[in-house]
Amino acid sequence: MNKENETNFRSGFAGIIGAPNAGKSTLLNQVLGQKISITSKKPQTTRDRILGIVNTVSSQIVFVDTPGIHKSTTLLNRRIVDQALLALEDVDVILFMVDAAARNYSAEKLIISQLKKTSKPVVLALNKIDLVDKGLVYRLVEEFRKLHDFKAIIPVSAIKDIQVKNLIEEVESLLAKGPRLFPEETFTDVSEKFMVKEIIREKVFRLTGMEIPYSSAVTVDSFKMEKKLIVIHASIHVVRDSQKGIIIGKKGSMLSKIGSKARKDIEKMTGQKVLLKLFVKVTKNWIDNGRMLSEFGY
Repeated sequence: MNKENETNFRSGFAGIIGAPNAGKSTLLNQVLGQKISITSKKPQTTRDRILGIVNTVSSQIVFVDTPGIHKSTTLLNRRIVDQALLALEDVDVILFMVDAAARNYSAEKLIISQLKKTSKPVVLALNKIDLVDKGLVYRLVEEFRKLHDFKAIIPVSAIKDIQVKNLIEEVESLLAKGPRLFPEETFTDVSEKFMVKEIIREKVFRLTGMEIPYSSAVTVDSFKMEKKLIVIHASIHVVRDSQKGIIIGKKGSMLSKIGSKARKDIEKMTGQKVLLKLFVKVTKNWIDNGRMLSEFGY
């Protein structure tokens, strides 16, 4: 980096917040050019704060992908929402994502009431504009402008990469001048073991229906390198015996499908051959058990 760039270089943390299914993880994966945050069409897929580090010539933006903020009932969901709100305290800029195709904005209004408690700059990304007409986009821009003093409102499509570059430039302009916070080659702070857990959980979310995704958790019990093969043992935890039967499927078909799709993604991530062994365990009431939630990393 030359001296002129060093003088004007910007760095800092940007928290991505929004209601469940607003497209926060899709945006993070898009700006990184690789997948680190799991996605599915079901809300509340993300449960952890995940850092994604975007390096440009003039900046290093450390994005913090947070779980969707919603009215919570179980202890698990209360912890998830608390984690998302806690992230706001540690960031320099807040990137608030709104689903332009949503049917109502009650969750967004709840989030705006939280934003009013902070003096940090907030950029509104009106996402999924590829799914709605321009007239609605204009109306939503005007509607949200009245609700909060946003530094900018930018209509985007995270999945189609529409105006994402403009959004990054806007966030960058709000960061303070300063050096890189992480080495340039770093793109996330999460471990391979964490990514394995998340990849398996994503397949459970995508392949199963009803309440299964929300009642399931994944633990990686062992992760070993044996010669040129990574051997992974992981457990999928559910709360009832009936759910265990659904995850396993007829003659083990569902578990085999989850394992096969997860193994391919893990091999892609690690660049190594993987032997993945999945087990299904009934861990009753884990979603409301503080000790179990802590053991599962929530």
